[in-house]
Amino acid sequence: MQTESQTTPSHAAPLDLREELAFAVRVAQEAGTIVNTFYVGSSEVEYKTPDEPVTEADRSANQHIISRIVAAFPDDGILSEESKDDLSRLEKDRVWIVDPLDGTKEFIARNGEFSIMIGLAYKGRPVLGVVHQPSSGLLYSGIVGQGATLLEEGETISLAVSERTNTREMVLVSSRSHRKQIVDSIRRKLRITSENVTGSVGLKVGQIARQIADLYIHPSPGCKEWDLCAPEAVLTAAGGTMTDCWGNLLQYNKRDVRAHNGLVATNGQIHQHILSTVIAIVEDAGFNEDDGFW
Repeated sequence: MQTESQTTPSHAAPLDLREELAFAVRVAQEAGTIVNTFYVGSSEVEYKTPDEPVTEADRSANQHIISRIVAAFPDDGILSEESKDDLSRLEKDRVWIVDPLDGTKEFIARNGEFSIMIGLAYKGRPVLGVVHQPSSGLLYSGIVGQGATLLEEGETISLAVSERTNTREMVLVSSRSHRKQIVDSIRRKLRITSENVTGSVGLKVGQIARQIADLYIHPSPGCKEWDLCAPEAVLTAAGGTMTDCWGNLLQYNKRDVRAHNGLVATNGQIHQHILSTVIAIVEDAGFNEDDGFW
């Protein structure tokens, strides 16, 4: 387990990424227009696994995003949920990590709680992220070390996480479609009484970045790199912290894209204290850092 200073990401973007951020914002908005066309109309649903749906909206948005990245940054690697991974990205320092429609179940349910997520990782760590909610038009973006913003109804608002340090005053944001019972045990131990429920990891982390919530805990291996890269970049840029459930920094552009050790995202104020509770409960449930949740 790492110390508090180790769990707080201190890296800043290694390059001037303003051009990349502006590009990612434009592409996310373009993909949002595509997704909204299906959202108000119809979109055929297929299943990659019994619990993993995919729609025409996923594929159409993915095709647009990937073609735009290839045209603009042909030397960069790409990892996307809806594209075949040929592993050529492993030889690249810069890799775009994309989820063209995070929250497909929410898209199918027509509740609006889905997002388009475009992240950029440099040497295994997220440096830039965009999370766009097509149904509302909200768009979160950030460059690590250079700040995060929210675009809402044409207004750009600077983002900063809350300064709450008392867990009794904190708001937990949790999953609508992937709620784990162990989260209830953690919530009770931390004496948290307020909870928001929403879909899409990006939208959950967005709530932390804009002080609507203070923490998100996902003690499960369900997330993959495309679920986490853009949200972590936005959260870190807004002053928050994301690690796995044992306090290790998340690594990106790995051969195995699964997050076996889950994740804890917080406002960063008492991340280590929250981790100590999470670790105690998940290890009491029979999980450990070496084996993760698989």
